[in-house]
Amino acid sequence: MRKQLLLVMCLVAIMSLILGACGSNDAAGNNDAMNNDNNNAANNNDDTGGELDMEEQVTLNVWSFTNEIMTMAIAFEERYPNVDVVYTMIPMTDGEYQTKLKASIGTDDVPDVVALEAAFVKEWVEADFLANLNDLLPYAEELETYPAVIEVGTHDGVTKGFSYQATPGAFFYRRSIATECLGTDDPAAVQAMVADLDVFVETAETIKQCSDGNYYMVGTSGAMFNPFLANRSQPWIVDDTLVIDPMVEEFVDFAKLFRDEGYESQAEQWSEGWFAGMSDTLVDAEGTPKRIFSYFLPTWGLPYVLIPNSGDTGGDWAMIQGPLPYQWGGTWVGAMADSPNLDWAKEFIKFVALDEQNLTNWATGVYTNEYLAAIDPNVPEDQAQAPGDFVSSQVVVEKITDTFNGSALYDWLGGQNNYEMFGQAAPNVNGALLTGSDDAIQRALQSQLEQYLLGEISKADMWQLWLDQVRNEFPDLIIPEPPSS
Repeated sequence: MRKQLLLVMCLVAIMSLILGACGSNDAAGNNDAMNNDNNNAANNNDDTGGELDMEEQVTLNVWSFTNEIMTMAIAFEERYPNVDVVYTMIPMTDGEYQTKLKASIGTDDVPDVVALEAAFVKEWVEADFLANLNDLLPYAEELETYPAVIEVGTHDGVTKGFSYQATPGAFFYRRSIATECLGTDDPAAVQAMVADLDVFVETAETIKQCSDGNYYMVGTSGAMFNPFLANRSQPWIVDDTLVIDPMVEEFVDFAKLFRDEGYESQAEQWSEGWFAGMSDTLVDAEGTPKRIFSYFLPTWGLPYVLIPNSGDTGGDWAMIQGPLPYQWGGTWVGAMADSPNLDWAKEFIKFVALDEQNLTNWATGVYTNEYLAAIDPNVPEDQAQAPGDFVSSQVVVEKITDTFNGSALYDWLGGQNNYEMFGQAAPNVNGALLTGSDDAIQRALQSQLEQYLLGEISKADMWQLWLDQVRNEFPDLIIPEPPSS
């Protein structure tokens, strides 16, 4: 990376948000204490068990769809000056990242290390293209990596990917609207008012009536898709058969209710209107101001999505569990089986996801642009990692949680420690529901569901069109009869 840096820059909207969030240098707690002896710090274990030649000049090719891991790649070069990380970033737009990755298999262009997003990580873990990383499991055990993180990266007893993140979700709400419409902004009291789906709907009606329809419970019912899916009893595919879990049917009815009753603003996720609700700048077609009470977002949603788009509403937010526990997103790293530098690829993965010092630095804001530029003067000016990303190691989480008391994040949440709350939620995440076919199945369902919510097709047609689309995508899959309407 000091010698060469290859970037293919064409990010979707969320990636630009991440760049903006990463540009912040606000620290959580006392970063000076976290940074003591950092330049020479390493985990207690210095290698993956293989023979790493520290005199050998190594070029390690890392491919990703996000600039996040580039921060850690620069820190890796500090740890190992003999390694030059060539970082290639490819957008996920129209599947470009996966297409190029698959095309590299069996060629001289195959990367050593790849980043894998939650939407498609299981597809790669279940295939034969990634190297066996079971020899890194002792490090995961030492750091008490959350079980769901390991579970997602494992197939048939073989672990092929590790993540530096755990991504439990939360329910973020506006304190001022809660006080006005619910009589309190106290997190415990508000949690009681959204503790299950029945009272959640009752509270949505209260919010609507309080404001003569100018306040919405959520920006979009689509925000509830992940919470409903996370609480299924079975994954999408069991014994080569598509499973339509009752929670999927319940979500469809829930989404229809919220659309018909006006409990949502109908601003699609990642749209301008959806973001506008975070900063109280949302207006309808007549220019009437509208406000959104809550957002369902995971760990990364706080520093990368909500805060950068919240305008001057900081301090007017709080976070609670909400009606359903869930998780959303995350990035895993794996090594290609054909990598010519497999030992170094594993060392890189261990550093990124299983190194206590690196995870601590990542979470607490040590990796400022100034820090990175001291290692690599050619680092982009906006390359940095702001504090707050929730890491995958329970050991690290427990050690750094108190550093977020009194931090900028703490103040933004009106006096709540986000790390403490996510730490309580993380052990409840279920990684067993993910399969390699999830992304295609879910995209097909969401496409047909939107037509149903718009009144363009009937509910029965929605189910049938979705099943037909899944059948075309997976011709060997056993497709059940559609649910009765």
